Order: sequence, then C-alpha cells, then structure tokens
Amino acid sequence: MSRRRLPPLNALRAFEAAARHLSFEKAGDEIAVTASAVGQQVKQLEAWLGKPLFTRLPSKGVVLTALGARYAASLTEALDILHEATGRALKPETSRSITVSTIPSFATAWLIPRLGSLRERHPELEIRVSISMERTDFAHDDVDIVIRLGKGHYPGLRTDLLVEEMFFPVCSASLVNDAKHPLREPADLLHQTLLHESAELPDYVTWERWLAAIGVKGVDTSHGPRFSHTFLALQAAASGQGVALATNVLIGDYLQAGRLVRPFPQEVRGSNQYYVVCPETTADRPDLAAFRTWLLDEAAEQNRVQAR
Repeated sequence: MSRRRLPPLNALRAFEAAARHLSFEKAGDEIAVTASAVGQQVKQLEAWLGKPLFTRLPSKGVVLTALGARYAASLTEALDILHEATGRALKPETSRSITVSTIPSFATAWLIPRLGSLRERHPELEIRVSISMERTDFAHDDVDIVIRLGKGHYPGLRTDLLVEEMFFPVCSASLVNDAKHPLREPADLLHQTLLHESAELPDYVTWERWLAAIGVKGVDTSHGPRFSHTFLALQAAASGQGVALATNVLIGDYLQAGRLVRPFPQEVRGSNQYYVVCPETTADRPDLAAFRTWLLDEAAEQNRVQAR
C-alpha cells in the first residue's frame, strides 16, 4: 500500500468546522481554540494544498471557494465515519448493551411484548428501546440498530427485511354475525361504519386503497370516525363501533384473545415494510448479530402462526 498523503489533522478539523459555520469564531468555540488559531490552521491547510479554500470578505466574514465547498463536504463525511469508528472502539468489548430505535406503534405492539423471549434466549443482552420517528444518524446518535418502516433503500447500511405488512379488516365477533347486516364478503362493508387511521405516510393503505386493490366498488369511504393511532382504531373496533383496517404487524394479541376477528380473508400488502438496519461496520458484532437473528426468528415464527 502506498503511503497516505494527508495534511495535519488539526488543520483539517479546524477547516471543516469553519466551513460548516462559515465563521472562524464559531469554529473556534466548537473546537475550543481562538478564532485566530482557526484562521492560522486554515492558512496552513491552504498552504499545504497550494490552493485557497475560503474567500475573505472585508467586514463580511468568509465564503467557501468551489474547491473549499467540495473539500468540506468530503471531510465532514470522513470525520463522521472517524467519529463513529472511535465511539465503537471506546465501547467496552464486554458490553452487552444494545440501543434499538423504532417507531412508537411497532415498539408497543410488536417489539416490547416479545422481549421476554429475548431474555430467555439471551439473558446476557441488555436492551434499551428508544422511540423516534426521525431518521437515525448512526454517526451522531447513540443508537446501535433501528427497525424502520420504509422501502428498504439504506445505502451503506446492513438491511434485513423483518416483516411484510399486510392490511385486512377486523371487527368484533358480534358485528360479523349482526342479524340485520352480517359480514360475509367485503361488499358487505357497504352497511358498516368504517373506522379510519389518520396516518402520516402518503402511501399508507387506506380503506379507499384497500377496497380498490381487491376490486370492490360502491362502498363510501368518506365517512366514519378517524383516529390518530392504530391502537385507538383497534380499540374502537373491539368495542363494536365499526370495522377497522389492521395490519399483521400491529394487531398485537387482539386476534388470539378473540377481542377482534377477521370477517373475511382478503388482505393487501402495504407499500412499506419493516426493516432491521445497522451500520455494516458493526453488523457482525456478536451482540448485535445475536439480537438481529432473534428478531428475524421472531418474525418467521409470527408468519408461521398467522399462516395456520
């Protein structure tokens, strides 16, 4: 391997901070040196490169040159990788603590009820569940692994499909056998109250999309109570207030306990699926590998049970 040609690390760090802030003073505050020291480091880097990285503006601070902007973007990415690698290196080898981030509904309905199984299988693992709707930045966030609902396109990350989300109607058993309007086929929904979830995802499976997917027409989907969370709609359905759209992922134990039933077998695959995602650099770490394998095994078992 040829010898790496690298400028002084302190100069790189000072320039990258100054480029993000477009201010030597703010960069100095970040790295705990004076603005003058930042300026000297930047000049040292420019001399080493033989090219200007900033244009100095009288009384207006500095702006990046075209080269400076490109160089700063690459440096930020490189320093983020270095930061992540250092954080992983500092983590004790004996640590068995894993921080998993996921969305609230999945944590409540799928992950948390299964943690007892994880303790039986891997009593040495300590799991911390973090709730977030935001995209995880592994370089800065204290998160080891995430479970997200999406398309599965996560470049540079280890990605495993966990669960395919399927949508189907559910209601109370009394509603299925209603004397006046029993539920025998999807077209019978014409006479029922439809319960809606106000989902934020633009391609979420709504009643309108579900009925269109199975070829049923003539059912008015514009009316019916609306709920901000899945569990609220399921609770309303369990109390006999109407028919809700449920998913195999978030149905919890409603079906097994008999609180809800599926009036007919038709189901529609969602546009987004649940994935297990973590950095490639840590994916094979023994504790993360064990946790990921357990997740995939639990999902496979769920599929077997629901297929019966």
